Amino acid sequence: QVQLVESGGGLVQPGGSLRLSCAVSGRTFSNGAMAWFRQAPGKEREFVAALRRGGYTYYADSVKGRFAISRDNAKNTMYLQMDSLKPEDTGVYYCAADSQIILSNIRNARGYDYWGQGTQVTVSS
Repeated sequence: QVQLVESGGGLVQPGGSLRLSCAVSGRTFSNGAMAWFRQAPGKEREFVAALRRGGYTYYADSVKGRFAISRDNAKNTMYLQMDSLKPEDTGVYYCAADSQIILSNIRNARGYDYWGQGTQVTVSS
């Protein structure tokens, strides 16, 4: 059974940093894609960052230059390093994965088959 488990969320002040982790078990997605999405209260789930086979990375404009997605294949774990955090970064962050996603769907939640339970990130002074 495939499981994705996020961790690393918490409360930070604006300008602070967090590193989220997504531990994957039951399957490897090294030849597919993994991604981070987030959802603020009352809003739709939105794309944050993705990592595709070959080392290609994708970022939402709102986080470009501040967030960095990476993966440790040996540990089967994906990370999201978040720096210079802003209050608008607040939300539940979800890990997602798919083994055969097409490029046109890499920024869309509907393109991913597997999801974690989410971890709360709150940026507030």
